[in-house]
Amino acid sequence: MSEQLTFGVEEEFFVVDRRGRLSRHAAALVDAADEHEGELQTELNRSQAELATGVCQTHQELLGQLNDLRTGLATAGQRRGLRVVPSGAALVAESDPPGITPNPRYQRMADHFGAVAEQVTTCGCHVHIGIPDKEAGVRVINHVRPWLPLLLALTANSPIEAGADTGYASWRYRQWTQWPSAGPPPRFSSHDHYQSIVDGCLASGAILDRAMVYWDIRLSDAHPTVEFRVSDVAATAQEAVLLAVLIRALTHAALNATTPAPELSNEILRARLWRASRDGFTGHCPHPLHGDAVPTHVLVSDLLLDLAPILRENGDYDFACEQAALLAVRGGGADRQRQTLEHSGQAEDVVSMLAVGYVDNRATMDAPRSRR
Repeated sequence: MSEQLTFGVEEEFFVVDRRGRLSRHAAALVDAADEHEGELQTELNRSQAELATGVCQTHQELLGQLNDLRTGLATAGQRRGLRVVPSGAALVAESDPPGITPNPRYQRMADHFGAVAEQVTTCGCHVHIGIPDKEAGVRVINHVRPWLPLLLALTANSPIEAGADTGYASWRYRQWTQWPSAGPPPRFSSHDHYQSIVDGCLASGAILDRAMVYWDIRLSDAHPTVEFRVSDVAATAQEAVLLAVLIRALTHAALNATTPAPELSNEILRARLWRASRDGFTGHCPHPLHGDAVPTHVLVSDLLLDLAPILRENGDYDFACEQAALLAVRGGGADRQRQTLEHSGQAEDVVSMLAVGYVDNRATMDAPRSRR
């Protein structure tokens, strides 16, 4: 086993009023939140706030930072009558969208990309894993590409937009891919190949800078990491950490792989990602090896078994198994959103259920049935 890989997480949130409508005051929460390890920052839309943990070694450290940062944002919001909501899509219909954060880069993006910048308002979760060098990062991308659908299904948390069920567990992913650089990355032959594609995107105007490479996995320009961007913001900090420990173990396995990365076309991978975005955790997900759709919870169990030696070495195995078992009972974020909407018929109740600080005591309820 090589040295344990470091990791960190970025999460985006909607800042909403008491009725769940998007607020223009996310920046005020970022400025007013108490200081914690990690950082808080604004995002493209004025209704969004983002947290970023520091570099972490253990899942306990990562969970502690996520909880502290989430609580700091939520507390700042409570003082202003606002809520912080971890949902991939905006839950309540908006008659007066909050608009773009006043920032020169964001304004340039809005001018260049038009309605995409204004209308694609989504919240995701980004997991950074420390890597030895960029060539190693390219190897990780190539090996882990087939697992992207499962990573999406695991945290799918955006079935509802503007008060209606979209029919997708992750509507965020369907929206997000309107950006010209979003979606799965191709299989690269080298880091030079990676850079040549980024250069071509820049030359075409499909991206304005390297930070706009929105692939589901990319090399970070600012940090010595590979960044996984496929997932919705997780409904809970524990679910975000489950995602992170699985990604860290997959990265470790990729760095130590002795066989070539799988040959998988982007066309087929996009089709598999579509299925994962529709079904989410309690549906079916294409198997990364043969592509046949299998129950997502079965695929998660198989992955835990395959990665068990790495997870145990990292001290993550028991935590990962406990969180996966809890998901099997409660369902994923998308399932819980749907259950709440079906029960009350009000998107505002989904906002209340998701808002940071909400405690769900229904862990013993029956597991939700597959919707497919």
